[in-house]
Amino acid sequence: MFSAPWICLRCISRSLRLTQRRQWPQQLRLNTTTTVTPPEAAISSILLNRARTIANEHESLTSKLAETFDPKTAKRAGELATTAAALREWDKAHESITELNSLLSDPSTDSELRTLALEDLETTKCSLTSLSSNLKQALIPRHPFADLPCLLELRPGAGGDEAGIFANELLRMYTLFCASRNLRVNLLKKESDQAGGSGGSEDKLVEAVMEIETPGSYETLRTEAGVHRVQRVPATESKGRTHTSAVSVVILPSIPTAGEGDSELNFDDPTSDYYVDPAEVNVEKMRAGGAGGQHVNKTESAIRLTHVPSGIVVSMQDSRSQHENRRKAWHVLRARIAQQRREAREEEMVRLRRGAMGGVGKMGRGDKIRTYNFGQNRCTDHRSGLTLHNLGNVMEGGEGLEKVMDSVREWLVDQEVQNVFAEEQMKLAEQSGNVNGKQGTVGKGKGK
Repeated sequence: MFSAPWICLRCISRSLRLTQRRQWPQQLRLNTTTTVTPPEAAISSILLNRARTIANEHESLTSKLAETFDPKTAKRAGELATTAAALREWDKAHESITELNSLLSDPSTDSELRTLALEDLETTKCSLTSLSSNLKQALIPRHPFADLPCLLELRPGAGGDEAGIFANELLRMYTLFCASRNLRVNLLKKESDQAGGSGGSEDKLVEAVMEIETPGSYETLRTEAGVHRVQRVPATESKGRTHTSAVSVVILPSIPTAGEGDSELNFDDPTSDYYVDPAEVNVEKMRAGGAGGQHVNKTESAIRLTHVPSGIVVSMQDSRSQHENRRKAWHVLRARIAQQRREAREEEMVRLRRGAMGGVGKMGRGDKIRTYNFGQNRCTDHRSGLTLHNLGNVMEGGEGLEKVMDSVREWLVDQEVQNVFAEEQMKLAEQSGNVNGKQGTVGKGKGK
């Protein structure tokens, strides 16, 4: 009736046992209730406690929303949903590992079921690393400017004409990057000059401000803030010596013009980072300079704003309309002040971490973040440690640049996880100090 030959079931079982010994020598030693978790899959108890606290809050808010809907409650519940979901997946994986280890430790488990359990255990342990990573990322508070458009400012630093030339090339690089990813760009300001004076052949950038209008572009480009260093032989170098120059890149949040809705983004709300008291700003009107014919010298179309408390100065003369220059200048001023206020809070947190727990620091806009070495065809990011020998593709805003930016995002996640860990340690230390203080007070009262 059957064309296939008959095979003894006992022989199949014996063959399976021999295969298991060859393929899973380590798994066969897991016939105990304990299992070794890979280091990258481990999460500290401090971070787990934070995750469970967030999950409990999410459950409480969800119960309240089931009774009555409140927009603020719904927004907060949505912010916590990612962490709660990641914790559920992580708990489910650990429960599966416990059940499978219990099954393997049972002497009555037959060989076929043991084989299936070993396979499931290996699969679950492999997934635990990604689940742990997802949980750690979910614990990181979302950046308050992450969903906003952004302003990208370029200014040449040390290096003379070569720094201005490279700043112009970086402006082109970011323009191409945005164009290839369908990010809308609006050039608010561009001041340039010819390298080597009027007889120079290349344009050197003095200052540029470009607005990336697509929402979420701040999160995309915030990896670029800092000092970009270039090492190459300039076109103006006659002896073939390699010069080192630098360009400063600043990423600022850009608020919608209306300034309505969320109070954190409303520049009419005194509690907002974007709020600027007009009484604290000196407004100066002047005649524009540079190219543009006789018009620039006849009308006072240029605007300069000076924020007295912070000393921030913004000048704008790109448009012939004074009204348009004023609007652009206020837009840039609010963005710079908001970023400064945000950085001041971050620096204060860094100071507290270093003083209390020896926490991690923060790399700011003044730190050297990336080197472009044209002689070696090399681009190295000093935060993530990634090095690419494909500089041409990077300067064209291609996949190389995106790969570098992705590596920096991973580095930022690691930094933020360390920050969260340090903050939780600080809270535990404060709670421990309060408890000890209360116990000391109670002891003194009893002594009396």
